[in-house]
Amino acid sequence: MKIAFLGLGIMGRPMAARLVAAGHEVTVWNRTPSRADLPGARTAATPAQAAAGAEVVWVCVSDTAASERVFLAEDGVLAAAAPGLLAADSSTISPQASRRIAARLAERGATLLDCPVTGSKQGAESGKLVFIAGGPKEAVARLQPLFQVMGQRVFHIGGNGMGLAAKLAMNLNIALIYQGFCEGLVLAEKSGVSAGQMLEIIGATMLRSGVIEYKAPFIRARDYSPNFPLKLMLKDIRLMLEHARSLQTELPALQTVAGIYEQAVRQGLGEQDYAATLGLMERQSGLAEA
Repeated sequence: MKIAFLGLGIMGRPMAARLVAAGHEVTVWNRTPSRADLPGARTAATPAQAAAGAEVVWVCVSDTAASERVFLAEDGVLAAAAPGLLAADSSTISPQASRRIAARLAERGATLLDCPVTGSKQGAESGKLVFIAGGPKEAVARLQPLFQVMGQRVFHIGGNGMGLAAKLAMNLNIALIYQGFCEGLVLAEKSGVSAGQMLEIIGATMLRSGVIEYKAPFIRARDYSPNFPLKLMLKDIRLMLEHARSLQTELPALQTVAGIYEQAVRQGLGEQDYAATLGLMERQSGLAEA
């Protein structure tokens, strides 16, 4: 396929690289031009230039404002959208904003599928992402060859915005599970139980969690290099709270966790992995990081 891939960040670059390796004709654009190089792909100066003549536009950017810019700016995808264009947005953004973008594209005869991903950096590099899609079934079917290159499974949830709604609910669980783990680990450490012992206990009992199993090697090494930057988890938490308000739904536990992430960003941890909240709590509790 002729594909425009917009956004070459932690997730976007390995996703686009897999499409190139699979033999697709890929043109890339990145907000920071110095990071727009991708072996085997053409480089475009603007989203519109990348999208011109493309069958599929794939977007993976950091937040709602960035997605709106890519699609709706004067030099955005909308300016080059032709009838039949299929756009897929793997950014985690506001469901309401995604629906507005879909409506604007529909005016030009183009279709938008919101398809945020889970699997982190390792999943993107290995082609084992899970996509959570919202939009027409026909769009999901058309994109199957590309989903298969980049991921291992696709969940089609419903219409536009529904993939994002499910992704926000999923990330809410991740944030709360990890925060519960941090608090339990700090309590254990303050009591004299080592982090390593607690990780073994968790792995052998009903406390086992995919979140903790994935993070365990990084936690043991206190390696907070970004797989999912803390600032982006905070962005998602804010989206969850905003979405909940629109549905007149209370999320009291998440409100508390949001405060912890805001404090972590104020202390300069935003570029680190969200796992760095453990280090923050250890320091606040008078524990030296192991």
